[in-house]
Amino acid sequence: MKKNNDQSNLIPESYHLMISEEQIQKKLRELGEQITRDFKDKCPILIGILNGSFIFLADLIRYIDTDVEVDFIRISSYGDGRESSGHIKILKPLSADINGRSVLVVEDIVDSGLSVKFLRKMLEAFNPAELKFVTLLNKPSKKQVNVQIDYIGFDIEDKYVVGYGLDDGQLKRNLRSIYYIE
Repeated sequence: MKKNNDQSNLIPESYHLMISEEQIQKKLRELGEQITRDFKDKCPILIGILNGSFIFLADLIRYIDTDVEVDFIRISSYGDGRESSGHIKILKPLSADINGRSVLVVEDIVDSGLSVKFLRKMLEAFNPAELKFVTLLNKPSKKQVNVQIDYIGFDIEDKYVVGYGLDDGQLKRNLRSIYYIE
């Protein structure tokens, strides 16, 4: 299917295709079906982790066939670098009351696991009925702490990735596929 808005002019030679737009959408359909089954009749609240997860969350909820609510948290563990600093700051707190609610945290990528560990501890303090995590990308080789991720889109190798919400210096989030940088 040819698109009118070709993005080739946005993709530098140092970018290499890792996961195509078609592969992403296929995986989102699978995740959406599984989440629909698991949260049927519960009206979960999906908490997107800004900035990287907003495109993933927006597309994912279109594949979830049960009512959902959405909220966002913004945390930072990278600063302007490409490696997690290990120090996590809350830049935008949660707005919704999650006490007694089914909660699904939506992450773009899990590498060290430190952000997920931080989020789990923070959100559990609000007493949700259940707390689950979904990530589009998972880097098993980068784990510094053992964390449970309930839904994983793709396990990837340890490469710096951009596109589909993930940035390169705050740019390239609008790429429809995921690329790695050499």
